[in-house]
Amino acid sequence: MASEGDRRAVAILLGIACAGLIVRLLALSGGAPGDISYHAIAGDRPTQDSLVARASRLVRPLEPNEKIDVDRAPAEELARLPRIGPALAARIVSDRTANGPFGSLASLDRVSGVGPALLEGIRAHASFSGRTREATGRQGLVRLSTATADQLAQLPGIGPVKARAIVEDRQRHGPYPTVESLERVAGIGSATIERIRQLVLP
Repeated sequence: MASEGDRRAVAILLGIACAGLIVRLLALSGGAPGDISYHAIAGDRPTQDSLVARASRLVRPLEPNEKIDVDRAPAEELARLPRIGPALAARIVSDRTANGPFGSLASLDRVSGVGPALLEGIRAHASFSGRTREATGRQGLVRLSTATADQLAQLPGIGPVKARAIVEDRQRHGPYPTVESLERVAGIGSATIERIRQLVLP
């Protein structure tokens, strides 16, 4: 016959077993035993979605009236323009960084690999929001005889080095009576003068 102590021990064991069963049932309510669930770290999915969205945006064809701002767009956007691949797009961005915004379709020909046929091909889809910095002068034109080196450097085909040379030449020899007189500066020839002619005053 079981003693009082034995009955008490059995009662305690049964209580523990019942408690364990209740805990197990509560734990199983979220899934079957051995189930593995995946919890994404915050930010993982949006990054994935944004990469997919970006890729699909870059490969989609241009809409009939869609414009790409050549003075601001990154290389991958510029590569969507007709006849402009990744290499030329990278050169355009590099030139823009070094010499400032283009401001017009005609000024884009300062980039190596850009010619009349390409300019005509992108005309319908290219826009230009950048402007060259203005010096004292009418109609936003840069006045060669008074502009600072920073203002001159924004002109197509000039850049910082030639801009400093212009300022130094101007200090030594005086103002420029005509746009053509800019040829007296080493490194500036008729091709450069034709490129900036519509943007400057003597």
